[in-house]
Amino acid sequence: MTKTLKCISPVDGQVYAEREALSASDAQALAAGLRAAQPAWAERPLSERIALVEAGIAKLNEMKDLVVEELAWQMGRPTRYGGEFGGMNERAGYMASIAEEALAPMVVEQSDSFLRQIAREPVGVVFIIAPWNYPYMTVINSLVPALIAGNTVMLKHATQTMLVGERIAEAFHAAGVPQDVFQNVYLTHEVSEELMGAKAFDFVNFTGSVGGGRAVERALAGTFTGLGLELGGKDPGYVAADADLDAAVDGLMDGALFNAGQCCCGIERIYVHASLYDAFVEKAAAWASKLTLGNPFEPETTLGPMANKRFAEVVRGQIEDAITDGAKPLLDPELFPADDGGAYLAPQILVDVNHEMRVMREESFGPVVGIMPVKDDEEAIAAMNDCDYGLTCSIWTADPARAEAMGKRLQTGTVFMNRCDYLDPALCWTGCKETGRGGSLSVLGYHALTRPKSYHLKKVTK
Repeated sequence: MTKTLKCISPVDGQVYAEREALSASDAQALAAGLRAAQPAWAERPLSERIALVEAGIAKLNEMKDLVVEELAWQMGRPTRYGGEFGGMNERAGYMASIAEEALAPMVVEQSDSFLRQIAREPVGVVFIIAPWNYPYMTVINSLVPALIAGNTVMLKHATQTMLVGERIAEAFHAAGVPQDVFQNVYLTHEVSEELMGAKAFDFVNFTGSVGGGRAVERALAGTFTGLGLELGGKDPGYVAADADLDAAVDGLMDGALFNAGQCCCGIERIYVHASLYDAFVEKAAAWASKLTLGNPFEPETTLGPMANKRFAEVVRGQIEDAITDGAKPLLDPELFPADDGGAYLAPQILVDVNHEMRVMREESFGPVVGIMPVKDDEEAIAAMNDCDYGLTCSIWTADPARAEAMGKRLQTGTVFMNRCDYLDPALCWTGCKETGRGGSLSVLGYHALTRPKSYHLKKVTK
C-alpha cells in the first residue's frame, strides 16, 4: 500500500506539500540503477565531474528566490536571511577546489624498481539521509564530495523539507549530472531500513537524532557498510574572565537563538566566569529582548516558528520543568505576542539552572539557553564535559593559549575561540560521544567517501 508523506507548514499549520513514498521494489530498482551507473561515472575525468557539480551548484543559485520562499513555508526560517546560499556556496566551492589534491594517490616510492602508492577509489553508491534544520547545507556536505569522488548518490530528505531534494536534483540534472548518477527519493523509514539491510549502499551518511542514528546502525548491522553519523548536540560556551564581554554576548546569543535554536551546533549551555556573570546575563537578556517573533515572510521578523509544533512542545516542556525546579526565566513572554502555544515559540533565557535539569542535559533544539556562573577554567571544563554529546564548544577569551589548553581537555569535535555555530569547510566536521562518528568536509571528508587501495608494483628489469 502506497504511503503519502506530508509537509505540515509551521507558518499556518496547513499541508504545504505531499508526495507518494516509493514502494520497496521501486526503491530497490533505483538503487540497482545507481549501482549499474557508478563505474561509468567514476571513469569520467575528475575535471569533468568537478565541472558538472559546480554547474549544478550554479543552477541551484539561479533558484534562490524560489528556494528562500519554500524554506520559509517548510521550516519557518525568516526570508530576510536569504536561505543558506552563503554557507552552501562556501562549502561546495572549497570541496571542489581541493578535490584534485584530496583524491591524488599518496606516492610512497616511484623509482626504477617500484611504484608503491595508496590510491583513493569511490566507495560505490552513497545514501544521504538529510535533516530539515539546514536542509541545503547539510546535503552539500556529502553530496558534492561524493559525486566528485566518483560515487553515485541516492538522497532521502526529511519530510519536513521534502522539496529541498527535488530542487537540488532539478538543478544538478539541468547542469548535466545524469539522473542515474544522482536520485532524489521519497521513502518511508521501513523501506529505507530494508534497502540498508539488503546492502543496497556502500556508504550511508545520516544527520538527525540519536534515536534515528541507532535505527540506521541496526539496519546496517552485519552489512559492513560504511557509516557517518551526525546526531545530537548540547554545545556549550564559556566566557572567561578576560573575554570581550560585548562580543561574547553577541556571538553566543546569536549562536543560541538564530534559526529558532534549531542547529546541531547551536549554543545550548553557557558558563560565565563569576566576575562577568551578572553583566553577561543583563546584556544577554537585553540582546534577546530585541528579537521579533513572527511570520517568516514579514521583513521585521528575526525569529520564525519552529519547524513543527511538536518540536516546540519539547522545548516548552523543558522550560516549564526547569522553572518548576527553581530556574528563573529572564524574558517576558509579553515581548513576543506571536507565541501561539504551537510552532511559534518565544525565546527564553534561564538562570539559576543546574545539570539536574533536562534543559541543561537533553538536546533542546529550540530557542532556549541556560546560563550558569563558574569560578574558574577548571570548573568550566568539568561543566562543559558533563554531557552525553560532543559536537562543538566555544571559548571566549583574549588568550589563545588558554583556549588551546582547554580544548585539549574538552570532549568535542570542534573547539572554537571567540566564535561559534559555524562550519569551516577546510576543517573536518566531526563529533564524539552520542553526537556520532565519522566526519565530513575537508580532505577527510573525501577520505570518508572513498576507500584506500594500495599498489605495490615491482618493475621487471633485465
